[in-house]
Amino acid sequence: MGIPTTRALAAVVTGEQVMRETPLPGAVITRVAASHIRVGTFQFFAARQDIAGLRLLADYAIARHYPAAAQAPAPYLALLEQVIAAQADLVAQWMLKGFIHGVMNTDNMAISGETIDYGPCAFMEQYDTATVFSFIDERGRYAYGNQPSMALWNLTRLAEALLPLLADDEEQAVPVAQQALGTFEGRFQETYLAGLRAKLGLTAVQPEDTGLLRSLLETMQAEEADFTQTFRALSSEGAISGENVPESLAGFGPWMERWRQRLAQESDNSVSTRVAAMKQVNPAFIPRNHLVEAMIKAAVEDSDFAQFEELLAVCTRPYDDQPGKEAYARPAQASERVRYTFCGT
Repeated sequence: MGIPTTRALAAVVTGEQVMRETPLPGAVITRVAASHIRVGTFQFFAARQDIAGLRLLADYAIARHYPAAAQAPAPYLALLEQVIAAQADLVAQWMLKGFIHGVMNTDNMAISGETIDYGPCAFMEQYDTATVFSFIDERGRYAYGNQPSMALWNLTRLAEALLPLLADDEEQAVPVAQQALGTFEGRFQETYLAGLRAKLGLTAVQPEDTGLLRSLLETMQAEEADFTQTFRALSSEGAISGENVPESLAGFGPWMERWRQRLAQESDNSVSTRVAAMKQVNPAFIPRNHLVEAMIKAAVEDSDFAQFEELLAVCTRPYDDQPGKEAYARPAQASERVRYTFCGT
């Protein structure tokens, strides 16, 4: 999907049982990332008041991930600012794809701006900002709609850890950190709104766009619409022209009239060009929770990896039309819906 993430290199079964909610087969997964430096890594040195170690870590993070910061007048402030920007962009990309991380503590936020440690993650189906899947997230702290604020909370903890490096004393450092943190919301909104415009085939920026986008999300929530399916359906000639509207968009009539009026203001009104562009940002296929659960069950209980291979092959081409694979694009039926995900998911 183009979202920065750690990658799984290998998974090796240990032959031992691990106690989670129930006994489960143990395994070791080897992951690859630009680095595994987290916000929590900085907190560790700060909590020990190891300023020398903190400085070494910050210097290493700059050299490895943000070398331009080394040339800035205030390198450690530049590091903080670049991490804030990277995380704002990352979380915006999650939101644009309906991704829910599930366990956004500071030790699960990578300085590199990659998605990391998302064991109980899931992709939202029915659009609802309060959606939670992680079994351990009983109060919805990391719900879909809370992810931007949780990212800012984590970044605030990073800023606190970096205070000794931002100025000679804390009174000077705090306003410097606060000013940097104040850029998060604007950066997130800029990336998120630009992404939503692209998902709707809009290239120019118009004052009424924010209201149009907000109205779409409100309609999706009221209609209990599938997030992924709705945007993919909008990426069709029928939806754009209004001549053969997909059935899943039946409840979107008034909003679609506004949308088409807005599309008419675009400089390029080629329907085929617009459809092609929209399909490149609106996936047809995501790893839907009920398919993932079925795949896990077959692999764990029957050592049958056929479903895994098939799902992986389909999701490796999320933006392509794949005739014959329509079942993988279908939302879960009521009896198939997955309520909880776990760290082993």
